[in-house]
Formats: sequence, C-alpha cells, structure tokens
Amino acid sequence: MGERVLIALGGNAMTGPDGNASPDDQRQAVERAMTHVAALISAGHQVILTHGNGPQVGNLLLKNQLAADVVPPVPLDWCGAQTQATIGVLILNALGHRTAVVVTRTLVDAGDPAFLDPVKPIGRYFTEAEARRFEELGQTWRAFPGKGHRRVVASPEPLEILDAPAALALMDAGFTVVVAGGGGVPVVRRADGSLGGVEAVVDKDTAAAVLARAVQATVLVVATDVPSAVAGYGTPDARPIGRVTVGELRAFQEAGHFASGSMGPKVEAALRFAERGGRAVITSLEHIGEALTGGVGTVVGR
Repeated sequence: MGERVLIALGGNAMTGPDGNASPDDQRQAVERAMTHVAALISAGHQVILTHGNGPQVGNLLLKNQLAADVVPPVPLDWCGAQTQATIGVLILNALGHRTAVVVTRTLVDAGDPAFLDPVKPIGRYFTEAEARRFEELGQTWRAFPGKGHRRVVASPEPLEILDAPAALALMDAGFTVVVAGGGGVPVVRRADGSLGGVEAVVDKDTAAAVLARAVQATVLVVATDVPSAVAGYGTPDARPIGRVTVGELRAFQEAGHFASGSMGPKVEAALRFAERGGRAVITSLEHIGEALTGGVGTVVGR
C-alpha cells in the first residue's frame, strides 16, 4: 500500500539552476520537480506538497521598494499569500488533473520572543541611505559588513496550520494538495478572537513538521539539493548520514554539524516529526522514490 507523503520543496527548487527567478525559469523548474512528484503518485502514494517561497517573496519586496514612492508597499503577509497562489498555479499546470491549492494561514503567538529581536533577512541588499528610507516606513533593517543593509523580520514558531482541515477534505476527495506554501501566511489571534496578518515569515521546514502531523502524513520528505545530510560538511571527515535514530541525529545537531541557514532547519523539522512517531527523510528531489524504501537519503524514525 502507498504512503501518505508530505514533500517540503525548497523555494530554490522553483528557480533556474543559476538561481534566476524569471517566469520562464520558475515554470521550467516546477515542471522538472513535478515529474518526480508524479512518479510517486503513479506508484500509489498520496502526496501533499508544501514549498518555500524565498526568491519569489524577494522579488515582490524589491518591487515594493523600487515603487515605494509611487505605490504604497504591501505588507509581508500579502506577499506570502500572493506567492502561495502563484507557485500553486505553476504546480497545478504541471501536475494536471485532481490537484488543488489551499492558500494557507499559520497561527503564531503574538508574544513569541522572535518579535522582540527580528533576525531573519529577507529581500536584497541596499545602501544605508536606502535602508533608512524604508525604516521610515516602519521596517527593521540591519547592516551586513561588506554586503550592505538588508531588511530583517521575525521568524516565530508555527503553532497551528489553520487551513489543514480544508486540505484534509480535499485529500479525502482524491486531490493532490498544495498547502502552507512558504510556511503559511503568519497570523496572530487578536484579543477579540479575530485573526490578523503580521510582518513575519515562518520557516517552511518547521511549518512542514506541524503540517505533516495535521494532515496525518506517514512520511515527511524534506527535499533539498543534496542526497542526504552530511556530518562534518566542508571538512576532510565529511560523511553522509544514512539511516539514523532520533538520538543520533540530535547528537549530530547539538555538535554543530548543520548550518542554521541551510541544513539546520531541515534536520530540526525531521527530528520534530520523527520524535512524534513519524518517519522523516532528507534527500534530493530526484531520489525521493528510493528514499521512501530506505535506499538513499538521511532517514530518521520508524
């Protein structure tokens, strides 16, 4: 019998090999990625997709910044929603029949400490003078020596994927569902019980672990651009990590083997899902099929 597989695609999987995010590059990248997803579906697995959106949001932010004197910049939660829909349509066109996209909100805590010290860089580098202009619009910018100034926002912990029930209903109806793109649009619950968007981003991989539980996935696949996580990356002692226990992978993490800006969040997502009894795999997109049988990739959990 097939498995219920949640695949978390990186935002860079939606761009050209050189990182170019032109419309044609994005369309071609999505089409390439979906050939591997279609193979899993044909093999009898039920697939749920989530994805990153960093390059796409970066493009929208640049448009915001360049046109700030002409058109009021739209808030970051709007950028997240727009890119969910845009990438979703590309996936719809590539996968075809019985695919659905859910524009998704992710609940975060308004009191999350991340809001007190925004550190997540987004968008491109600008000069100090340009950064000061955007700070007057209420944004937070920081200097990065040798590179320039870049906007930073909070990256709070995801608490709940609010629209997971809609995804489950579509799955039960036989649809392949795209959900919580970019980690979901972050929202907080106000004192009156209503919801409102916030200027923040939710880590896509961390949100994928929450989503995997919500949609009752049996396997979480964190797709990246390498076949597996690596211990000692960049050193002469570098070695791929294959099948591993939660305790062993946590020990690698605590020893500092995974960079916070790249493999770190992927390993943390895999651990969070596996710690609750699931099976998580970190591997490259082209190896997903083999990874489900344990033939390749970093596999943690049952």
